[in-house]
Amino acid sequence: MRAPLFELLTSLYTSQPSSYHVPGHKYGQSLSLLKGTIDEQALQAYQAIMQLDVTELSMTDDLHGPSGVIEEAQQLAAATFGAEQTFFLVGGSTAGNLAMVLAVCDSNDLIIVQRNAHKSVLNGLKLAGARAVFIMPQKEAGSGLDVVPSLEQIEEALIRYPESKAVFLTNPSYYGLSVDLEPYVELVHRYGKMLLVDEAHGAHYGLHERFPRSALQVGADAVVQSTHKTLTALTMGAMLHIQGPRIDRNSLAEALHMVQSSSPSYPIMASLDVARAVIDSTGEQLFERGIAAADDFRRWVTEESAQYELASSLLREGNQLNAHVDPLRVVLRSKTGRQSGFELLKQLESFGCYAEMADIHYVVLLFGMGAESSDMERLKHALMAIAKEAAETADEPLQIIDAAAYSQLVSEPVLFSRRGAAAGVNAIEAVELSEAEGRLAAEAVIPYPPGIPLLYEGERISAGAIAMIQRLVQHGARCQGASDQTMRTITVLRTG
Repeated sequence: MRAPLFELLTSLYTSQPSSYHVPGHKYGQSLSLLKGTIDEQALQAYQAIMQLDVTELSMTDDLHGPSGVIEEAQQLAAATFGAEQTFFLVGGSTAGNLAMVLAVCDSNDLIIVQRNAHKSVLNGLKLAGARAVFIMPQKEAGSGLDVVPSLEQIEEALIRYPESKAVFLTNPSYYGLSVDLEPYVELVHRYGKMLLVDEAHGAHYGLHERFPRSALQVGADAVVQSTHKTLTALTMGAMLHIQGPRIDRNSLAEALHMVQSSSPSYPIMASLDVARAVIDSTGEQLFERGIAAADDFRRWVTEESAQYELASSLLREGNQLNAHVDPLRVVLRSKTGRQSGFELLKQLESFGCYAEMADIHYVVLLFGMGAESSDMERLKHALMAIAKEAAETADEPLQIIDAAAYSQLVSEPVLFSRRGAAAGVNAIEAVELSEAEGRLAAEAVIPYPPGIPLLYEGERISAGAIAMIQRLVQHGARCQGASDQTMRTITVLRTG
């Protein structure tokens, strides 16, 4: 297994260097002052991480101008994932999304964006001062889950707004639902535009015959992947892959200089190097155990559990959207509809089972590569106990609210600014959410997770949006961006 950056860092530490540079913990040596004040085992675990935490020395290279081991590690990653060039990200896919938008858009430039994009895309638009045309995702009829907008919607936007610089899609979704993007690449390129893809939840795509093809494999121009989500990198470890002549690589590198720290984490970068090396050395075998565990759990739900059902089993027969389900992600809900996903998530936590996320209806379970049978048995036991308790209640089934009901399929352009929709506090006011219909939102409303905006600044608030927000909060969602976390009020632009 060849991991040049990781190997150099371990070699440096084993040489027992004397540190006269940052960081101040000095390879963890400074923590010896804490002995006797905290648990010894915890202290040793903490120090172990610090043994690889260094700064830009003559041999450790520089992320912002790589010419040594970091450059080699990034080149190896590009070869593994099928890119022409790969950038390591120490700020998660957020940094990559910000950089893609900043590299493509100057002030007042227009970009076509999938409506349920991650909030980092909107922050990129704010930093650029760009405009966005939002396109509603398609809804898979059986499960009610979203996938990318239709080709027809995107072509309509490209025709209506020929000045647009690029199309920005999110695929797969937080729920592991995706479509093959090859027709989208062909369409966008036919109009002479770039296709940018937030593939945060699909870092493993294309690496096993059971996985869907990655956006890179079908020709997308720039793709961000959260290597830490489904591969073995540390949290915040991600990669930005690019290919083809359409995206300006110098502009992209400059954008990354702006949004990433000048003192990047070497443990995170080393974990990216190792994640790639593990793939190269093990191939598809790396994912076999996780896939088998997820398959076994799906069989149990389908054949032995009368209380739960899988989103994958609800996909409408014929599946006109040709949606793919991530084999490592299980999306589960109560068959009776009387338990919200938020409630089920909290109940699972009481049994020591922590899910990835929940919404009104579903709980999302992410099965790692190392999932074991004992993990599955614990999860099954918890779900059976929860189902037994739920059977004694008589709550009414939850109503489904269609988010598409409150927004245009292709929006009018919306201008983003770092200062928000209003210049100054005198231009905004807080009103009761129930009375906000028709007003212009002065703040974003972003249920988290998954961090996808339900309202963006400057958008006109509809009755459907109000109903959706109220329903989400009622069932335990937290709304980032909103000044009133209870969502009884919302900040809007003053009239007149």
